[in-house]
Amino acid sequence: MSAQFAVGLRVLTGFGVAGRSAAPLAVSQRWKSASAPDRLAELRAGLESGPAIDDFALSDGDEIPWKGRAVRPVSTPRKRLPRWLKTDIPTGPTFNRIRQTVRENKLSTVCEEARCPNIGECWGGAEGTATATIMVLGDTCTRACRFCSIKTSRAPPPPDPNEPKNTGRAVAGWGLDYIVITSVDRDDLPDGGAAHIAETVREIKKAKPVMLVECLTPDFAGDMSAVDVVATSGLDVFAHNIETVEALQSVVRDPRANFEQSLQVLERAKQAEPALITKTSIMLGLGEKDDEVVAALKTLRERGVDVVTFGQYIQPTKKHKKVVEYVHPDKFNEWQETADALGFLYCASGPLVRSSYKAGEFFLKGVLEKRKNNQSK
Repeated sequence: MSAQFAVGLRVLTGFGVAGRSAAPLAVSQRWKSASAPDRLAELRAGLESGPAIDDFALSDGDEIPWKGRAVRPVSTPRKRLPRWLKTDIPTGPTFNRIRQTVRENKLSTVCEEARCPNIGECWGGAEGTATATIMVLGDTCTRACRFCSIKTSRAPPPPDPNEPKNTGRAVAGWGLDYIVITSVDRDDLPDGGAAHIAETVREIKKAKPVMLVECLTPDFAGDMSAVDVVATSGLDVFAHNIETVEALQSVVRDPRANFEQSLQVLERAKQAEPALITKTSIMLGLGEKDDEVVAALKTLRERGVDVVTFGQYIQPTKKHKKVVEYVHPDKFNEWQETADALGFLYCASGPLVRSSYKAGEFFLKGVLEKRKNNQSK
């Protein structure tokens, strides 16, 4: 039985109707009391006067009026990916080498766990150009944001105490000069995992002192002392994502996260270590309005954030929040121009851009090296 035909039967029998006015029991009793010819005649009349299959197949999920009641489709089909969001299957010797090292050292990467569409581009680059984002503190998050496909649990396994050293050793052997360290949220730990992240930064710097390190951190439940621990660990870029505009925070992120708390984290990192570059990311296609995006950008600049990235939200599974709009590449170009006009140090904006994005990392590498050269003079 097709889904559309099942919907039609539900409409005719009173099942699946919005509200509780047509109770299944009452429908059943009415049908039992009627003769077979009467029931057949009523069914035929309902099919002729009721919603057509196309009303359900083409609906965006809105209720459809019928006999003074409101019915809706069983499910809304997911939007199809436009051509500009389709990527090649990742291959190549550099890709395979990084993946093998990740497995050997029992590391997790957000590239794999979050199903990033850029994994082939980032991991498959030539020597010295490939990049990766290592995810520490395990592969299980204590939060459940509606956009994220990473596993969740209230009580994840304890962190691997050898992970910082393993990460430093692995990264040093990849031939990279810029690495991004991120983590799941660990609300089950007293410091949110801040000490573990800081130790990972130190181990990377010990293994390869010239390595530039970016940390994409959680909000540490608003614990500013935890922010200080990471910000003063020796990293070069402190990143924390606001994810979306202020108006959509509650429907996109876990209830324990919010717009103001994220702003405070970014602001505190800069206060703890003024030389740090601070960075955040915004997903588009979640239903945000232009004026809300502009307001978010202005607020970020007021709080001293240096870098912003824009990328298209892509629904990872059917269980996650649906895409409201696939934003055209031209619109991403407009947002980059807006960010540049507001004075951001750098803005990467495009459908496949993610918070950790190779082009942005190359730019930041140049900025950081220039700063260090100026300081040494």
